[in-house]
Amino acid sequence: MSGIRVLLADDQPLVRSGLRVLMADTPDLEVVGEAANGAEAVRLTAELAPDVVVMDIRMPEMDGIEATRRLTAGPGAARVLILTTFDEDEHVYGALRAGASGFAVKDMALDDLLAAVRVVAAGDALIAPGVTRRLIADFVAGKAPGPGPERVPAITGREQEVLTLVGRGRSNSEIAQELFITVATTKSHVARLLTKLDARDRVQLVIKAYEMGLVTPPR
Repeated sequence: MSGIRVLLADDQPLVRSGLRVLMADTPDLEVVGEAANGAEAVRLTAELAPDVVVMDIRMPEMDGIEATRRLTAGPGAARVLILTTFDEDEHVYGALRAGASGFAVKDMALDDLLAAVRVVAAGDALIAPGVTRRLIADFVAGKAPGPGPERVPAITGREQEVLTLVGRGRSNSEIAQELFITVATTKSHVARLLTKLDARDRVQLVIKAYEMGLVTPPR
């Protein structure tokens, strides 16, 4: 079975080198290319077709937000895992809107970073505990530019319960346990929510839950 193909996009050679060495020792991950800026990341993604692009935000020529926007446009798009730090709140807001599938902090444990790549590659979305959930809460509370509150679409009561728990950061297994349903049923509800709300992935479902008022931003 082939491994997860990863493209590293960061303007710091030492960061790329460290990630490459880390992933070289991981059987299910394969680094297929490196980019020093967003424009190069877009070009190499078209050439190499990676499963996941690990994307820094601050890069010359084209930043990670614009590169993410281009990479996530259209069908069959690459999935992007954003690398962020605690002082980049305003940049993460843009990455949320650009379609990133996950957010990892640069000082997180190496095993957690590898797990994040796997989660994103599997088609799910990763919301790092703490910083990113706070950023999403601030984002939909109006502290960053974006559309206003949305009218609640036609979803069932059960779907609303599931969406609320997704917004609170619960996993599928946790949702299933809390609602006394199976994990398979939970996955079906999540899949329908993605379609009904025109959401790319779980990160966007979390944003929808806040925008619809199902989850209250922390004070």
